[in-house]
Amino acid sequence: MELKRVVVTGLGALTPIGNTVEETWAAMQAGVSGSAPITHFDASKSKTRFACEVKGFDPASFIDRKELRKLDAYLQYALQSAREAMKDAGFDMEKEDKDRMGVIWGTGMGGLRTFEDGMIDFGRGDGTPYFSPFFLPKVICDMSAGQLSIQYGLRGPNYVTLSACASSSHAIADAFNLIRLGKADVMMTGGSEAAITVAGIGCFNSMHALSQHNDSPATASRPFSGSRDGFVLGEGAACLILEEYEHAVGRGAKIYAELAGAGMTADAYHMTAPDPEGRGALRVMQEALLDGGIRPEDVDYINTHGTSTPLGDISELKAIAGLFGEHTYKMNLSSTKSMTGHLLGATGAVEALATVLSIKHGIVPPTINHEDGDDDPQIDYRLNFTFGKAQERDIRYALSNTFGFGGHNASLLFKKI
Repeated sequence: MELKRVVVTGLGALTPIGNTVEETWAAMQAGVSGSAPITHFDASKSKTRFACEVKGFDPASFIDRKELRKLDAYLQYALQSAREAMKDAGFDMEKEDKDRMGVIWGTGMGGLRTFEDGMIDFGRGDGTPYFSPFFLPKVICDMSAGQLSIQYGLRGPNYVTLSACASSSHAIADAFNLIRLGKADVMMTGGSEAAITVAGIGCFNSMHALSQHNDSPATASRPFSGSRDGFVLGEGAACLILEEYEHAVGRGAKIYAELAGAGMTADAYHMTAPDPEGRGALRVMQEALLDGGIRPEDVDYINTHGTSTPLGDISELKAIAGLFGEHTYKMNLSSTKSMTGHLLGATGAVEALATVLSIKHGIVPPTINHEDGDDDPQIDYRLNFTFGKAQERDIRYALSNTFGFGGHNASLLFKKI
């Protein structure tokens, strides 16, 4: 069968560097860091005392206070990003067939804050197993897709993908496939996360996954630098409206870019460490290119997973070099995690959004926090990591990579239209 084309017609964002798409994109171009001392809880006893928190967000400005009691922060973030994306897409919902509009969302941790607070309250009590009736709906991961469908009356395919840090990239890939197979006309997709909690910070610290540059939070996320020592935990959400091309053209929609391909693979190597040779990462990019019917030399930019971890950055660079060969030196690479931190299950959505905007505006956002001389002997610095400041470039095709604990890999191929 002939597969349908899929385009991006709406964007929404709530990130550590901006509460809207416009704010986030401006901060990315300017190389702004979202990392600062933690305010969500007293982190004085934590090994890591900083994170990339959402700032100045007031959910009560658009959600009734009674309803807020039913919503964990990760659900609030999802609703805010979707609200902006739906407005941006400009649907006349009276004319749309809501049976052919669905939601696939990604999250890695779900309502961690609610779960943590509930367990603490229980532990302080007399052992009576009392919990709020809202406890379960606030905690479970699938409620994000459920709440979004309820909010907009979308009755098409509806579920959540959960694959650690690859969750929202898998959500976008699934939404893409449903549309091009003719199962839906429009899909709301993306991801949200709110894991900056005592447990969230504590568990990643126990795994030695987080940076401990407490003396300089703003520069702690330093992908591809010799002094990188772990990622910076982030939170927030991003939403993309994917639409069948003819459906979008028929209603005169604004089109940002085309989603041309998606790859999904597994490392099958280790619970938390990447394959040191990057074999799964290489294959996932290869699958995305094959899916889109293009050659490696057609790619102009890769928004890397680029977590700022000692093992992860090297593994990804080996994969890129292995697939692209000499063309690696002709591409731009950058890690927007250097600014937003690592949003876990929402990171793929935020970085897909950044990749789409890069294509739309012809601007590659930078990798910040690399200083001259702070080099890793395992890294080839002849590559264009877009260090320091954004670069103008006509981008025809771009990849967005995400890799999750468990060996889950996803790569999305976007195309200029």
